[in-house]
Amino acid sequence: VRDYRLLQRRNRTSRVVVVTPRNYVTDNAVTLDAIRQFGANARGVAVLRPTVTNAELKTLNDGGIRGIRFTVGDPRVAVVSIDMIEPLARRIVNLGWHVQLAMTREQIVDNADLLRRLPVAIVFDHLGGLSPPDGIGHPAYAVIRGLIDKGRTWVKLSGAYLRTAIGPPTYADATKVAQAYVEAAPERLVWGSDWPHPSETEHKPDDALLFDLLATWVPDEKTRDRILVQNPETLYGFGARA
Repeated sequence: VRDYRLLQRRNRTSRVVVVTPRNYVTDNAVTLDAIRQFGANARGVAVLRPTVTNAELKTLNDGGIRGIRFTVGDPRVAVVSIDMIEPLARRIVNLGWHVQLAMTREQIVDNADLLRRLPVAIVFDHLGGLSPPDGIGHPAYAVIRGLIDKGRTWVKLSGAYLRTAIGPPTYADATKVAQAYVEAAPERLVWGSDWPHPSETEHKPDDALLFDLLATWVPDEKTRDRILVQNPETLYGFGARA
């Protein structure tokens, strides 16, 4: 928390969504603790398995959890699996939570029918996994766009450094993907820092540069305000800005 507050001072953000890291498997105590420390401007996304009890779900909800994340791109290291998504989604309908999906492009296409029948909102992590060289030309983009058009799917503008062959400072290939989403549905986008970039063990990206990219992706100030402020209020249940 102390370290992230330093980042907030750097990029002048005030809200935070804490996502349980894979390292903790399904132990979300550290996430609840971080939310408590941050206070009213914090929400969280947990990692769960279908064995979670209703009492545990209530505790998590009371503690500020608003979604469940499924990081399933690499089954060798995943702590959850695709077959857990639907049963857990049905458990959280009444809580108003969403499912946050870190999936490969191929997994999105292969599981399109599953995604279409989920009874809760969906958040696709890291530009929906659309990487070069295909970018929005990959069939996964059509699946995501179809879900967005149904009005209950979001995309997180995050992880440009994970979706690029060009790299900094422009991340030009990731920028094309981000701009396509912005043009299509700015009302269904949220931004994320992805700090502290746990997958990057040697060369951490420049957080200020990643934040500044948003001005390139979203040149219109009112649209940026919507993505940074208004949309998170809807998705995560933050109180309206004073």
